Amino acid sequence: MTPIHPPFETNNSGYLDVGSGHSLYWEEAGLSSGIPIVYLHGGPGSGIEDSDRQYFDPTHYRSILFDQRGSGRSTPHASLEDNTTWHLVEDMEKLRELLHVDKWIVFGGSWGSTLALAYAETHPDRCLGLVLRGIFTLQREELLWYYQSGANFLFPEYFDPYQAIIPPEERGDMMQAYYKRLTGDDKAEQLRCADAWSRWEVSTSRLIVDPAYIAKADDPKWALAFARIECHYFVNGGFMKDGQLIEDAHKIKHLPITIIQGRYDVVCPAKTSWDLYKALGGKDNPNVVYNIIGDAGHSAHEASIEKALVDAVEKLKSIGK
Repeated sequence: MTPIHPPFETNNSGYLDVGSGHSLYWEEAGLSSGIPIVYLHGGPGSGIEDSDRQYFDPTHYRSILFDQRGSGRSTPHASLEDNTTWHLVEDMEKLRELLHVDKWIVFGGSWGSTLALAYAETHPDRCLGLVLRGIFTLQREELLWYYQSGANFLFPEYFDPYQAIIPPEERGDMMQAYYKRLTGDDKAEQLRCADAWSRWEVSTSRLIVDPAYIAKADDPKWALAFARIECHYFVNGGFMKDGQLIEDAHKIKHLPITIIQGRYDVVCPAKTSWDLYKALGGKDNPNVVYNIIGDAGHSAHEASIEKALVDAVEKLKSIGK
């Protein structure tokens, strides 16, 4: 497996007006004439980081990254207005057209895998292939496992502070209780809830709990966008029919697809990735690779996950030749 590439700078960046008051920050790096590959960040709401472009060989790929609505450097910050899965799918098309890209590889993990599937199933003719990590399809059972009951059996000491911020009489629907507060008028309460919500997630994302990674939640601006936008999507079921992305997987089974899944991923357990693999044809479909990483959890920044992601991208270098 190949390690991630050394840091490198962007070639170009800007803002794209996508309507409804939203302006998306975007950037591109690597070889301007290379194979286009678009990076979809997680959350929703987390935004991109400089290290995200290091999965892509800058001597071969033209990497394109952007902050989704309300996230990162996009404006307005933490906005929920006209912010749905399908708005983001449309935004990707507008960005593709702005940058004069005919087709691109779609790369996403966690929520990024959700958006990648939604986009590819809507626009399969614009995809060269997909690299997906920590599969999340926003089904109700996935949400309940992590935010209501399931993951707390493995991380009880981190779940308790997440639960404690909600009064006992409202704990029967934790997502709805958080949503009420994250969208309420009390700004101090918004920030308290954003901190608790975000800290629960970053505490459970790695196989080995990493205090430095948990410190991401110390940034109130990042935590507010992350918690508000996630909760907005989750209480609304991703603005799609439950199970839709698995049901529609047949639309992309002709594309080269690599699925990378941490065996001990608590945030997005392996069952969903396995269900997707089967929906894509499983072992009978030579286009699909299913790669379980035996010593990793959810985070893309665990060493074995990083290597598997870079390796998957390396294997797609023949596309377009």
